[in-house]
Amino acid sequence: MRDITDNPSIEADVVIVGAGFAGITAAREISRAGKTVAVLEARSRIGGRSLSHPIGDGKIVEFGCEHIGRRGAVADEMADAVGISSYKQYDRGYKLTDQHDKLVRWKGQIPRANPITLADYFQAAMRLERMRREVPEETPWDAPHARRWDSETLSSWMRRNMLTRGGRTLMSLLTEAGFAAPATEISLLHILNYSNGLGGYRAVTKVTGGSLERRLVGGSQGLVHRLAENIEEQIFLGAVVRRIEQFRDRVRLTGPGFDAVGRRVVITVPVPLAARIEYLPALPGYRDQLTQRLPAGSVIKYLSVYDEPFWRKEELSGTALSHVGPVQAVMDGSPPDGSPGVLTAFVTGPNARKLARLPGAARRDAVVGALTRIFGPRAGRPFELFEKDWMAEEYTRGCYHGCTPPGLLTEYGAALRNPIGRIHWAGSETVPIEYGSMSGAIDSGRRVATEILDLEAYSQMNGRTV
Repeated sequence: MRDITDNPSIEADVVIVGAGFAGITAAREISRAGKTVAVLEARSRIGGRSLSHPIGDGKIVEFGCEHIGRRGAVADEMADAVGISSYKQYDRGYKLTDQHDKLVRWKGQIPRANPITLADYFQAAMRLERMRREVPEETPWDAPHARRWDSETLSSWMRRNMLTRGGRTLMSLLTEAGFAAPATEISLLHILNYSNGLGGYRAVTKVTGGSLERRLVGGSQGLVHRLAENIEEQIFLGAVVRRIEQFRDRVRLTGPGFDAVGRRVVITVPVPLAARIEYLPALPGYRDQLTQRLPAGSVIKYLSVYDEPFWRKEELSGTALSHVGPVQAVMDGSPPDGSPGVLTAFVTGPNARKLARLPGAARRDAVVGALTRIFGPRAGRPFELFEKDWMAEEYTRGCYHGCTPPGLLTEYGAALRNPIGRIHWAGSETVPIEYGSMSGAIDSGRRVATEILDLEAYSQMNGRTV
């Protein structure tokens, strides 16, 4: 990998903006087809929303994305193909629910609650399962009831279709933990589309058989680096793209201290960040309107590190949900051999926005206090507490992914991935399969590479500029 300051003038067949899973996959596929590529990354690292932090002895904690889902998921297959193994998320023992007046132990996929609450939750979950089967994977905006479902939030749907406050509270908590946004902000159609890509609504928050089943040995960022091995010399760090100009047969990208020219450009950065780039000529109004309407989720991730995973000796899995806050969800984030012990705590949605405004010491006290309340006094004595505020990350500005509000998919959904001249779009929000995930990003990189290679082949075969 090279620093952009040492390479002020770049030329390639395809210029790619962003070196996350989508950008690196696209570059890898296009390069394999014999085309030259240049990957421009604003950060001093590659990986995007993937960030694995070393803690010694070859072990890491995950500041960013970490779960690759079930066996056979796109990311799992890609990891196998490049020689990276995975392991199952620790899930043995009891889980905990932190209620306002007590801790409740439970096993299985759904927290323990009174029978009426559970019955209400399950009937709603099954109704969502039936509805999502009517949503086309490639074009959710073409679903038979798309406009109706996209006209309301999950919260408004719950108010009309769930009978108990307890059932609505449980679904709201699971939604906010899984999406890093409250049910009041997310389109019902988005919920159906998202769960459709993962194989079902309940798969969103499941470990075994769900989106949280497996993690990568050595961390998710290791997969990005492995995918980039043969194109490292074509990756330029510190390259902040400020302007993209389109001409009849080429594109020109400029930023502080550099100039890059190519036949086509792929933009893989989060949709709102793409709006910060100046386009000449200007993008069509519908695409610009899209960039104004797709916010990322709000999350601060904490890694609390201990000498050992003491909760396992207490027959606890390390998984917890909290109705109290500021932590909404906790999982066992320990390395494969269980040493050291790591509790991964997620502060999401409005709680994350509130906590981010507090001084550092107050944030730490609030999070450690929540872990102590849930897991006991030993949880209050970590030898290390890492914090990663993804809302404050300059070139991300939120996680886990973009959450579409009412009206976006039916009005602007097709604009997520339709090319505009020589500008092509990729990223985990542009795909139907495993939206917002590592798998989704990889899939989008493959898709955009095929899209470009097909266009280039057509141009050469017909002697025309396309």
